[in-house]
Amino acid sequence: MKLLFSLLFFVLSIVSYGQVELPLLFSDGMVLQRDKPIPVWGWANAGEKIEISLNKQIIRTKADKNGKWSIKLKPEIAGGPYTMTFKGKNTIVLKDILIGEVWICSGQSNMEFSVSRAMNSKQEINDSDFPMIRHFSVEKNMASTPKSKIKSGKWDVCNKANVGNFSAVGYYFAKKLYTELKIPIGIIHSSWGGTNVETWTSRDAFEGSDEFKDMIAKIPNVDIDLLLEEQMKVISNTIEKIQGFKVSTNNEASYKLASVDDSKWPEMDAPSYWENQQLSNLDGFVWMRKTVTISKEDANKEALLELAKIDDQDSTYVNGSFVGTTRRYDENRVYTVPENILKEGKNVIAVRIFDYAGGGGIYDNDANFKLTTQNNVIPLSGKWKFNVIEIKSQTSPNSYPSLLYNAMINPLIPYAFQGVLWYQGEANVNRAQQYKKAFPLMITDWRNQWQQGDFPFYFVQLSSYDEFGGNSNKGSKWAELREAQTETLQLANTGMCVTTDIGNAKDIHPTNKQDVGKRLAAIALNNVYNKEVVFSGPTFKSMEIKADKIILTFDNIGRGLMTTDKYGYIKGFEIAGTDKVFHYAKAFIKDDKVIVYNENVSNPVAIHYGWADDAGDCNLYNSEKLPSAPFRTDNWETLTKNETYKAP
Repeated sequence: MKLLFSLLFFVLSIVSYGQVELPLLFSDGMVLQRDKPIPVWGWANAGEKIEISLNKQIIRTKADKNGKWSIKLKPEIAGGPYTMTFKGKNTIVLKDILIGEVWICSGQSNMEFSVSRAMNSKQEINDSDFPMIRHFSVEKNMASTPKSKIKSGKWDVCNKANVGNFSAVGYYFAKKLYTELKIPIGIIHSSWGGTNVETWTSRDAFEGSDEFKDMIAKIPNVDIDLLLEEQMKVISNTIEKIQGFKVSTNNEASYKLASVDDSKWPEMDAPSYWENQQLSNLDGFVWMRKTVTISKEDANKEALLELAKIDDQDSTYVNGSFVGTTRRYDENRVYTVPENILKEGKNVIAVRIFDYAGGGGIYDNDANFKLTTQNNVIPLSGKWKFNVIEIKSQTSPNSYPSLLYNAMINPLIPYAFQGVLWYQGEANVNRAQQYKKAFPLMITDWRNQWQQGDFPFYFVQLSSYDEFGGNSNKGSKWAELREAQTETLQLANTGMCVTTDIGNAKDIHPTNKQDVGKRLAAIALNNVYNKEVVFSGPTFKSMEIKADKIILTFDNIGRGLMTTDKYGYIKGFEIAGTDKVFHYAKAFIKDDKVIVYNENVSNPVAIHYGWADDAGDCNLYNSEKLPSAPFRTDNWETLTKNETYKAP
């Protein structure tokens, strides 16, 4: 009996291992890239013979000694639906396969941003019957070494039931392409909110980079669990030094009460992400408390509590009484404080915050951060007490380089596609100068890894968001990051979508994703699909100083320069002399050039355009209504000049 059981186990093991297995990308409803060789791969028993058929093609191969097999089918023209069959010791039949254009969409939260959250979402969802558009979503995952398989993912057909979960930028791009080309469009979406560019770049790339090779040499190839353990130690030690006491959930039940003594708790500014303050790289649970004074007239009366936005979830109390909770990181917190909660004198607002990834804490702007009583409006911005009670037991994607490349990009290789759409950079604004090297490195890395040539790589320039109140005279990290993105256009076959005019100074996630998708599509339609369309707004070319004025010339002016201001006033320009002090400038268009001046700057030497975190006032366009990219003409020192990536 024991021998029989052993033989049975051995046979079952062989059968299980011998099953032909495919990457999750190869499944019902998938879109394959037209007019290019089609890489197909998978796993089986060592030496197992595999037969693959698609349309009129039949090709045979066999698995190597490690059980891996791969082949390339000949290029196919756009069409379908087709059936694809894989025969080994088992048979897999894939149905409803289309052949058309495939694009990979990646980046952070603005690429992750779904159709259901975008502008006019109900109308867009109701008008989404496009069965030739398909969307594949790669499940979030991290790995310390390159993986061959993604964690999960599937192809969804574009319809009312599915489109709400699609990447909004990816969908609006695909919709425009389909409208123009009338062929199947496939979007492979692999993004993660709040992530930096370094986590999307392979270790190989860092090792070959003069900028990053010393950094990567200090990071051994270790198991993700060991990474977690080390990270937890570093973060715990750092936080305990800041707090002066242990990270602990002991006595947590009392933290909502007004009577608890928080005099020894440290303080941070709010509204502002805690990653920009003391709590760098923290994901976990934090209590934040604020004491406010209530007048006799407002005591025991109903009030309205506004806590801006909280990343990611909150449970909020006033004097120990629960007043509300919200689970979405991008939603304004507006809670009613019932009667008989507020007392005359000191009152405590206590917020239990859970941040599970990316940015954390109370953020947004002061206008939405207040307590409105019957007779007063009490601002809540300023110092808040905080106490970290628990660190999340999961490594952040930003903890170490390459974690998302390994788990969410490498498994997609060598799937054939046309190009990449990228929306990321917000998480790198503190190292904007180094982004000039890190971002091109990642693009080049992906091209080297895929070995499909210098495929199109189109990216979205950062929108307008007043994160730090940055401007020309105090410096602007967001402007510096935009400059780094503009300089990345020096790489072959890249394109940039300018979005400063469709952002939201108070929201890092602007909802107008339709125009983002359309502007990216314009680049592709012109550069890839031979449609003669204007795809870029004006870009700075040169300047000439004449007395107290500077004359600017631009490329990509289309049918000519214009401004959206009905009086012809151009906003966004600043001018400086040798003292390096910038002044708001007057600017007007003459003969498709821009004349810039300020009566108080008699000998100007430099121009800034849109050099601010919030560049939403800028209104220089070409006649095709595409905005000019922000720029500067000087090379003076920047805020992020000496900021570099440092892994734990």
